[in-house]
Amino acid sequence: MRKTLILGALVLALGAGTVTAQSTYGIDTVHSSVGFKVRHLVARVSGEFTEFDGSITADFQNLDNSSVEFVIKTASIDTRNEKRDGHLRSADFFDAEKYPEITFTSSKITKIDSDSYAVAGILSMHGVNNPVVLTVDFLGEMTAMGGTRAGFEVTTTVNRQDFGVSWNRALDQGGFVLGDDVEVTINLEAVKQEAGE
Repeated sequence: MRKTLILGALVLALGAGTVTAQSTYGIDTVHSSVGFKVRHLVARVSGEFTEFDGSITADFQNLDNSSVEFVIKTASIDTRNEKRDGHLRSADFFDAEKYPEITFTSSKITKIDSDSYAVAGILSMHGVNNPVVLTVDFLGEMTAMGGTRAGFEVTTTVNRQDFGVSWNRALDQGGFVLGDDVEVTINLEAVKQEAGE
């Protein structure tokens, strides 16, 4: 979400010590994905957002000067069920017409271990801004397909009630149809942009 989930590239700032200047990375959306899971009755239902983008400006000498932008198009939600997707886009859930984007803005990065980082920031969704912490695993870097590519896996869990996405239905025997915690997994392949691109 704006300045985000591609914070992976900020992780690259820690892992690529040979770079000494600011570098910009873009997301290869063809080789990236934004997925989620939420409890439905006694199982977990998964889905994804198919339209998203972002970029990173990384100062490898001083992460405080780095910035990350990531945005998800709310209407691109896809759970492989047209009726359900229509409901999720409605005012009962994401209200995609009124709130067309979900964004994340990073604010602080803390190293967990050699390849994992905690990335704090603000998640904006459904008209609500809340702090969240993302776990980012750096999966590696290589030169391929005409450029320098870095891979990251981003995970977090958010409570949808915290963002006013509160629709639910009580069950006759107790409990509710949907859970509140949403598990988010974002896999990113980021491409270093050359000067002038």
